[in-house]
Amino acid sequence: MTSRPYPDDLPRHVAVIMDGNGRWAEARGLSRSDGHRAGVDAVRRVVRAADDLGIPWLTLYAFSSENWNRPKAEVDTLMRLPEEYFEQELPEAIERGTRILTIGRRDRLPPHTRATVEDAVARTREGRGMNLVFGLSYGGRGELVEAARRMLRDQEMGRLNPEALDEKTFAAYLDEPEMPDVDLLIRTGGESRVSNFLLWKIAYAEILFSERMWPEFDRAHLEAALGDFRNRERRYGLTSAQVRSGE
Repeated sequence: MTSRPYPDDLPRHVAVIMDGNGRWAEARGLSRSDGHRAGVDAVRRVVRAADDLGIPWLTLYAFSSENWNRPKAEVDTLMRLPEEYFEQELPEAIERGTRILTIGRRDRLPPHTRATVEDAVARTREGRGMNLVFGLSYGGRGELVEAARRMLRDQEMGRLNPEALDEKTFAAYLDEPEMPDVDLLIRTGGESRVSNFLLWKIAYAEILFSERMWPEFDRAHLEAALGDFRNRERRYGLTSAQVRSGE
């Protein structure tokens, strides 16, 4: 939906697994809640930097479907953070033309969190700048299961011919059909796994695992990740010679 041009050497879609809040806090003798709030400050920095740099799509893994299994006090803190974030950041998002979207099970969010998120989505719907996507109560496998359910319902209603099903048709049933494939996936916190995040969309993503804890991540680290991306040869299953020849 964004109409703003972007440099050819930039990824069109950057996705981030924001890991390390708790470990960052524990290393400083702070509570995990303090770590999550420091993580929100990192979100502010990275969102502004991504917009300034001209990245059209930024997706942040804010709360996974598995995170519901964390201690109640920690979950309660995490569910308050969207209110705190949007209270401060929504006016600037509107001014910048940012369009806020979400993926995941909004119906599982507490009423106060869901209302805050839906208000932000509604008030930025006409934005023509960066698309900022938050994964909330999100899991990649769950997204695929929900997509299959939607397809089966359409088949029952006669709106879908199974013989005509292809990857493009399937992708239209995902949580956010407009979202392009991920070009660059960044995971902070020193772990090396994708943690059930955007399983369909990261099929050919370049992946960067950073030792930096998320509360420490800033514009310089994002720019370094983009520099690393520029130096990679994207093959999509082709050989190096085929990529260079444009086959």
